[in-house]
Amino acid sequence: MKKTMLIIFFILIAIAILTAVILSRDIFGARPSGARLELIKKSKNYRDGKFQNLNPTPSLTEGYGYPSVMYNFLFGKKDHVVPEDSIPYVRTDLKSIPKQANALIWFGHSSYWMQIEGKSILVDPVLNDHAAPFKGMNKAFKGAASYTTDDLPDIDYLVITHDHYDHLDYQTIKNLKGRVGKVICALGVGAHFEKWGYQSSQLIEKDWGDKVILDEHITLHLTPARHFSGRSIFSNNTLWTSYVLETPSRKIFLGGDSGYDNHFEEIGRRFGSFDLAILENGQYNVAWKYIHALPEDVLRAGKDLKAKRILPVHSGKFALAAHSWYEPLSRLSELNKAAGQGLITPMIGEVVNIDDEHQIFKHWWLGVK
Repeated sequence: MKKTMLIIFFILIAIAILTAVILSRDIFGARPSGARLELIKKSKNYRDGKFQNLNPTPSLTEGYGYPSVMYNFLFGKKDHVVPEDSIPYVRTDLKSIPKQANALIWFGHSSYWMQIEGKSILVDPVLNDHAAPFKGMNKAFKGAASYTTDDLPDIDYLVITHDHYDHLDYQTIKNLKGRVGKVICALGVGAHFEKWGYQSSQLIEKDWGDKVILDEHITLHLTPARHFSGRSIFSNNTLWTSYVLETPSRKIFLGGDSGYDNHFEEIGRRFGSFDLAILENGQYNVAWKYIHALPEDVLRAGKDLKAKRILPVHSGKFALAAHSWYEPLSRLSELNKAAGQGLITPMIGEVVNIDDEHQIFKHWWLGVK
């Protein structure tokens, strides 16, 4: 008996050591500590050792349990979760876009580049073929990883909504080092960047309700989202956020990941109408609707924000839920026939003219198997 207990003890010690070694890898980033952690503790959104949403937010919808949700995710019926064909895309030379053009390029999922007021802005870049800590997990659809960091011009402002792997990619961030001016992120996220070699002087870490004046023409406001954070076994020790990007002539909402809640209405009331709202639409499930929006929620959020146009993202590149790969866009488009909101659906790499409210885009997913 003693011998068996000793063996079990040493096995547990070995597992603990192996886990510690794995979690120390750079890809997992760093936990906030020191002065950064002390600043976090002063946030009214940080309670009981974790960041909190504005309203109670269970991980699972009422009536669902972790065993059944996990079983359905692993073994439930899945139809066309990954496309057979290559995702269509447009090859655009970003470096040749005129400086006076206000333009946006979507790279699939939640990654996009904008040029506003002559400044180059990159949001949640995952210019990689997987959205996970290990290569081979959550692989990108064929054709969807068509842009790399080599295709980007130098970045004035790198904007991060939260630290999940499908929004903050270690390899992409490493490849961009030396080509980024400032990094704007929510409280705690800067710890990852410092571990990855960025200078503290580059980092602007703020809380919900804070304002960042980037230059005389561009202001970023950090606004709430209903989500969570974490890159390893630790969760919610960094803040997740949405943003309002404001220029003298435009207001753009950068939604990040968020379940539906009354914060959209409050943001719409505070800032008035938006020229463009970039909203999460994809990788959803009714079982976790409080932390990821369903298509009908996207339209409700767009209405709350008084958005003239909605750009749905969080689809088209990675399969992180059990719905078909094309369902987010097809379902949202069908629902919008009645809602009649300004929905735009560019292909990966297709130029969105931010100043043209009448620009037309095809339903590019139709006919793709």
